[in-house]
Amino acid sequence: MEPKSNNHTMSALIAGAIAGALAKTTIAPLDRTKINFQVSDSRRYSFKSAMKFVKVTYRTQGFFALFRGNSATMARVVPYGSLLFAAHEKFNSLLEVDKNEKTPVKRVIAGSLAGVTATILTYPLDTAKARLSVYPKDKYENLRAVFIKEYREKGILTFFRGMLPTIVGVIPYAGCSFFTYNTLKLLYSEDGTPLHPFVRFIFGGFAGAVGQTASYPLDIVRRRMQTGHVPPNQNILKTLYKIWKYEGFRRGLYKGLSMNWIKGPIAAGVSFTTFDYVFMLMKRLMG
Repeated sequence: MEPKSNNHTMSALIAGAIAGALAKTTIAPLDRTKINFQVSDSRRYSFKSAMKFVKVTYRTQGFFALFRGNSATMARVVPYGSLLFAAHEKFNSLLEVDKNEKTPVKRVIAGSLAGVTATILTYPLDTAKARLSVYPKDKYENLRAVFIKEYREKGILTFFRGMLPTIVGVIPYAGCSFFTYNTLKLLYSEDGTPLHPFVRFIFGGFAGAVGQTASYPLDIVRRRMQTGHVPPNQNILKTLYKIWKYEGFRRGLYKGLSMNWIKGPIAAGVSFTTFDYVFMLMKRLMG
């Protein structure tokens, strides 16, 4: 690999790590709230009940309880963000996305492949983070405790529960997100108009909303599998069917989506915007 290519990859890795960490920390309290509703098949979700959960958690456990699991999130999101954006840059190069002409299909493929790559390589950390967020502190004190206790009781495969729906879900999520963001940038700056940071944030937010809406039911399945709320031998289709049958379409398969329409666009907007500017800065610094 040539030095210039090495610098390009390293710039993407660093920028992706910073973008992911900043984005996830910004929406950590909302993320914890969403997961708690997602994994429950009895607790009915509404925006009012979500805000009540935040309020009660703050009153009974303190401000930092709202960020419980965020250290685990950082342990996952830093490598995930690095791998996601670096893989996306690499797949863009390999597929020659928009090199000589506009290639919208390749934009989707590059995004999806980047999402799958990052997901597979960081999945156990995502499972541990989900369990740390859902269960009380007396069960799991920290991320290390999750790994030790779960490994001793259930074995290594427990950290890969829900991986299939995650991969199936990340294909439309990452594909739609990267496609939407990059397409909007191309359309906006077709005449060479520079993009203002706020414009990038809006484009990133819209891209995040599109991606999460497309993949949300599979995110419900993933969280329930990760946290042990689904029998080990129950597959994706059966889980989706049971959620739809007993909880409904909007209140089951899309439970908590309105929360995602708040936190998702914020996180995606922060992530895409931060990556663009840090990536440009790192490329200048590394020559």
